[in-house]
Amino acid sequence: MQMMHAVVVDHPGAPDVLSYREVPCPALKPGWSLVRVHGFEINHSEVFTRQGLSPSVEFPRILGIEVVGEVAATTAPDQFTTGQTVISIMGEMGRAFDGSYAEYVLLPNEQLYPITTDLSWAELATLPETGYTAYGALRGLRLQPQDHVLIRGGSSGVGMMAAKLAHALQPGIRVTSTTRHADKAATLQEQGADQVLTGELTHLPAVATFDKILDLIGPKTAKDSLQHLTPGGIVSSTGELGGQWAFDAFEPIGDIPNNRYLTSFSSGEVEPQLLQELVDLVTEKHVDIHPTKVFTLREVAQAHAEIESRQGWGKYVVVIEA
Repeated sequence: MQMMHAVVVDHPGAPDVLSYREVPCPALKPGWSLVRVHGFEINHSEVFTRQGLSPSVEFPRILGIEVVGEVAATTAPDQFTTGQTVISIMGEMGRAFDGSYAEYVLLPNEQLYPITTDLSWAELATLPETGYTAYGALRGLRLQPQDHVLIRGGSSGVGMMAAKLAHALQPGIRVTSTTRHADKAATLQEQGADQVLTGELTHLPAVATFDKILDLIGPKTAKDSLQHLTPGGIVSSTGELGGQWAFDAFEPIGDIPNNRYLTSFSSGEVEPQLLQELVDLVTEKHVDIHPTKVFTLREVAQAHAEIESRQGWGKYVVVIEA
């Protein structure tokens, strides 16, 4: 029996429940392919799952809802070739079945997306969930050359990625990002924000208006965001950083001012061409997507601890060297 290293959660708990150990390598089965894992980003949703906040997830479980790697074996040789670079996101990976916190992961064929790229594994690992979410949401905002864009939750991984991608998509726009932490303002400006608003900011200053708003705080602030749009403006409520999954109450006629628009973007609905568009944009526009910090598979528990303590922010990736 072939063995591999993986990080297993036997039961919910603190970061120390993430156990690095040897386990059997998944066996190929009809309709699935085996992927050699080269990297993945640590997601906040994985922290929540490890804490026991995902009722549908049964343990023991290998977490990890995204992966970049190469095909090791496949039941669909007409679709994939051994050694082909692929990305996979969501689709119950790391939830209903074992995920990417391992040297190999077994995935449904329909959940594999071939990618053509020269990016490093560390760079590519920043894109599947964070980059795809930011890119998809920005496309939904229909950015125009002179737009003033607000990113609420700007110090999150998606927020910082969105600031960079927004400038790549429309070099003439102005980006304002928010963060609760004043000491992060300078870093956000280095990451692409032209202006930074600091503080809790559950409610924006009354005089503040924006053409487009990417609200990563989510339902907790989205109704307030709608009140700060210019005519024809769009809010994309994408994410739940505020810890609230739904509106307490929502009255469209009262909560959406005339001629303003509300949309969203879910990374669970994967459009393969958007993934390749994202990779091409990053490459052609020389977007700096280097991760904030790189860990080894053995250090996954450390990464979780840093994220949970709020000391860690930005893009935390794990790279598994050949």
